Amino acid sequence: MKNNCVILFLFCLVLLSCVNKNKDPKNLDSQEDSLTVYLSKAKDVNLTTEDKKTYNEKAFDIILDQKDDSINKVNLFKVANRYYNMGDLKEYLITTELILERSLNSKDSVNMAKAYSYLGDYYVSQSISDSAFMNYFKAEKVYLKIKDKYNLAKTFLNKANLQFNEGDYFESEISVFKALRILKEEKNVNDLLYDCYNLLGLLYNEREEYQKALDFHYNALKIVKDKSMPAEFQLQATSLNNIGYVNLKKENYRAAKMYFQKALNEDNLYKQNKELYAIVLDNLAYSKFRLRETKDLFIQFDNALKIRDTLGLKSGVVLSKLHLSEYFAYKRDTLTAIEYCNQALVLSRRSNQIANTLDVLKQIAIIDPGNASKYSREYIKLNDKMLKAERKMGEKFSRIEYETNEIKDQNSNLQEKNKTLVYVFSICTLLGLFFYVYKTQQAKNRELLFKQQQQIANEDIYNLMISQQNEIEQTRIQEKKRVAQELHDGVLGRMFGIRISLDGLDQVEEAEASSKRKKYLAELKNIEQDIREISHDLNREKSELINNFVVILNKLFENQINTFSSKLITSFDPDIKWELISNIVKINLYRIIQEGLQNCNKYAKADFIKVEFKNEDDHLVLIIEDDGVGFNVNRTKNGIGLHNIEYRAAECKGAVTIKSAKGEGTALIVKIPIDPNNNLHNNDI
Repeated sequence: MKNNCVILFLFCLVLLSCVNKNKDPKNLDSQEDSLTVYLSKAKDVNLTTEDKKTYNEKAFDIILDQKDDSINKVNLFKVANRYYNMGDLKEYLITTELILERSLNSKDSVNMAKAYSYLGDYYVSQSISDSAFMNYFKAEKVYLKIKDKYNLAKTFLNKANLQFNEGDYFESEISVFKALRILKEEKNVNDLLYDCYNLLGLLYNEREEYQKALDFHYNALKIVKDKSMPAEFQLQATSLNNIGYVNLKKENYRAAKMYFQKALNEDNLYKQNKELYAIVLDNLAYSKFRLRETKDLFIQFDNALKIRDTLGLKSGVVLSKLHLSEYFAYKRDTLTAIEYCNQALVLSRRSNQIANTLDVLKQIAIIDPGNASKYSREYIKLNDKMLKAERKMGEKFSRIEYETNEIKDQNSNLQEKNKTLVYVFSICTLLGLFFYVYKTQQAKNRELLFKQQQQIANEDIYNLMISQQNEIEQTRIQEKKRVAQELHDGVLGRMFGIRISLDGLDQVEEAEASSKRKKYLAELKNIEQDIREISHDLNREKSELINNFVVILNKLFENQINTFSSKLITSFDPDIKWELISNIVKINLYRIIQEGLQNCNKYAKADFIKVEFKNEDDHLVLIIEDDGVGFNVNRTKNGIGLHNIEYRAAECKGAVTIKSAKGEGTALIVKIPIDPNNNLHNNDI
């Protein structure tokens, strides 16, 4: 009841502090006192886990209400540590991410690096090695920047442990020696030195460099003798066990047994570290088994198994069952040996412990020869999988380092660029404005120049057509004079002579008159033939006058055929009355055809080009098509050539359609309206 009253009182204080901006210093002192109490109770070993979590949550709520400063972050780290020790990794992650966010916002490098290290520890506990490595690497970069050598060495050691667990022994060795180089220059760092030597011993033992492994374990054991090392960590028992294990691997079973026995005799080992006690007990029993000292051996194996099973140490349980399987196989109790092996195999498969599974498969293949081939195939498959996974993880670690360095370099470059941009931004703005005005004016000038050139070109074509028209007109006048002379000097004179002769037939006798009449009729036939020839010449002249635009186009087509290899076919609808089409339309059509042929020659790579004029539904239709490479009409931006074609068609109140696709050629269709009253489908000229 009393506790409830205290909680209610504190809750009211929080509400009052939210309403009143001018907080009472006494309230702050009360909060600080409560925070200290809650943090203390959150790690009280005499309380239940639920009670400790409740106190930790209360401490967390108070911290959130406080000012975000370095002390605030220190308290948040305390909360995170308590969650980690209680095994509440979800809340541990949330708290650590909050610390990191606040540290990044306030640019607090010290707490930022520490938060990265905490996140690395979280991902290690979740067996997410790549995320763990990335966070350790980020912490390393920050510690390097702020020159925090102790924590930098600790981060190298964390990376080394992670790399060792993933089988990347070479990189792990490099990381440990990086840590050692730093620690050799520091004082009061025995805790980290011990971890470095111990890890190197384990590493060289895995690489079967047993003498090096023993040397580093002996160095670790020397450091443990320093009184500054906490006895409750049972580091001496750890080193003795590790030395015994190296001797076990060397098959020096008596030395192994001696070191395991020394480790087991360490004070309070079972009470302070049950997991280590079970490891040492199992190793001691196994060394005795190798020495064939079977007295009480099953009891020791079984006790180690029970401790591991109680603690939920799946890997340790697998190892204990494997040792028991070997023990019963030695006792020739094959069924029990196979049973233990099968139990170990099921557990190792379920927990996805490939290394343990390989050890079990090796053992079961020996004691169950009937199924040895099946187990051997699985062993080979799993071994290859493990090697690939180790190699892949090593490559992933290297890639994380590379990519993180790249990002850091890019960020550094961006910061430098941002500083430079602050100084030159105004100048760049003015220059940009100047160039914009300059380019706009330049574009206007180009457009004006283009229009002038278009006008000049139009005038040239118009003059060319007028010149052609004048030449045809002169030819027509000369032809008229010639026809007039022919009619006057030839036809009329001869007809006049025949008329006079016919008049004189009345005075001639009938027989003679008949003869002369036939002669005069023949002459009249000749005159008729001459008149017909003159008429044909006049019709031909009229046709040339009508088709003078066609003649100009034919000259353009003739030049195309003589210059380029592509085949050109032209077609003119005979119903089109070119003499009724305005010169403006003819000029623009001529230029459109010129541009279209030029595009075919430059871009289309066509073997076949067709130019066709049609008279359809009161429209003059020009079609230029080819069998070239074509293009995507929707994606290709129109160039100046197509823009000119559209401009000229619009000037004639017409429209342009382009049909094309890649590999399917191109068709350019220009439709220009014509006056139906001036260009009807009739042949009267």
